Amino acid sequence: MSSYADRVVGALKADVRIFEEIEADKEALIPALGVVAATAVASGIGALGEGGAIGLAFGIVGSLIGWVIASALIYFVGVHVMPEPTTKADVPEVMRVLGFAAAPGLLRVFTIIPFLGILISLAILVWQIYVSVVAVRQVLDYRSTGRAVAVCVVAWLVGFAISCGITAMAVGGAAVLGGLAGAAA
Repeated sequence: MSSYADRVVGALKADVRIFEEIEADKEALIPALGVVAATAVASGIGALGEGGAIGLAFGIVGSLIGWVIASALIYFVGVHVMPEPTTKADVPEVMRVLGFAAAPGLLRVFTIIPFLGILISLAILVWQIYVSVVAVRQVLDYRSTGRAVAVCVVAWLVGFAISCGITAMAVGGAAVLGGLAGAAA
């Protein structure tokens, strides 16, 4: 079995063997959580000039919640909506593999560099998408990379719609509360 560092490096390389190993290792959920948390901290450090400590804290919590939601969406879409005959996975397997697939985000600490930060961020985003597609293909036992891309896109669109709905409810609720407070005054 590979070490934690070997798994992180393997995930950075989109190593199929490493993703299969992580998928099978029921003890890898906490280490996957560690990768997600570390990438959130790296992102927060990279954005310190913009959000400060509060932004860092919200970023960490948001990353962890996002990982859980993304894993559930990938699982649902991949296993129940777009399965292949060989597809067999559960939510913890998807969480473990997607957690390690977040590894390119560890380099987001370098986005703090003026002027280069945006280019670094874009490169990391492309890298992370590639690694995630490979991870999804492996954890869902797909033969087709195209199907893995489709699952990722559908899950992202559903997640985006949910996020927009929550935001709309929050803004609408704040507007209603603001209106009630104004009427009471």
